[in-house]
Amino acid sequence: MPEAANGTTMHGTTGQLTVAVIGAGGKMGLRVSANLQKSEHTVYYSENSPAGQERVRGFGREVTPTEEAVKDADVVILAVPDVVLGKVSEGVVPQLKPGAILLTLDPAAAYAGLLAKRDDVVQAVAHPCHPSVFLERTTKEEWADTFGGAGAPQNVVAAIDDDAPAGARERAEAVIRTMYAPVIDVHWVTVHQLAVLEPTLVETVACMIGTLLNEALHETVHTVGVPEEAAKAILFGHVQIALTNALRGSNPFSEACEIAIQYGRRTIIKDDWKKIFQDSELDSVIAQMLKLEKVEH
Repeated sequence: MPEAANGTTMHGTTGQLTVAVIGAGGKMGLRVSANLQKSEHTVYYSENSPAGQERVRGFGREVTPTEEAVKDADVVILAVPDVVLGKVSEGVVPQLKPGAILLTLDPAAAYAGLLAKRDDVVQAVAHPCHPSVFLERTTKEEWADTFGGAGAPQNVVAAIDDDAPAGARERAEAVIRTMYAPVIDVHWVTVHQLAVLEPTLVETVACMIGTLLNEALHETVHTVGVPEEAAKAILFGHVQIALTNALRGSNPFSEACEIAIQYGRRTIIKDDWKKIFQDSELDSVIAQMLKLEKVEH
């Protein structure tokens, strides 16, 4: 039997939906299932691996065979690794009822055209933004939730077929708001725009800069010999200042700091770095992420 419970999203409800989570025992499957389990929706959890099935049952959820889970589902969530999304969708899509929504959690496979399609099945993608670095946290639960989906509010960016029938977007958003709750807003874009946001903006740039900061911290401590706690104290505080000054214009950088910033740009950043926003570069990195020879549009 499926799990069902009462609950509401931040903007109310759109009625009870039937939802299937495929890959419910994986990292993202467990994350999205946590909020769905507490919702008003009827939810089926499908997982193939024995270890994953044990994880699903460990949270009090019953494992349902995929063919049974998806046959009457209004929304089917594919919470499986990007590299197998195409293969999994080929097995799932033919079993869906007309008007069902196939919801994936990352835009790469949709952008690359790997997902199986049917004229009467809607495709949608929804990616969490994670709680903002500028979020005004007031509770321990909010401070503890750095990923989102637990205590701290977050935004979501999503895309859906241009020709989706009336009501499909509302049904998709109802499930999106539930599984990523608490959600501030769902920002709707195109699949191409979502792919520019993830990976280009946040992985190619932001996550890379995060790893660069970690390497710089290591060099400061282990090569230069600065005490680790002192290095962490000044770095963590100045990251906050750097982000709020650069992204929100809270305060201007000092003249001396601007000189150091320009030295850093000349020394670390390539002159042609903005090429990463070209579609050819996006195709290249997504092909590498999905282990493809090239992206076919």
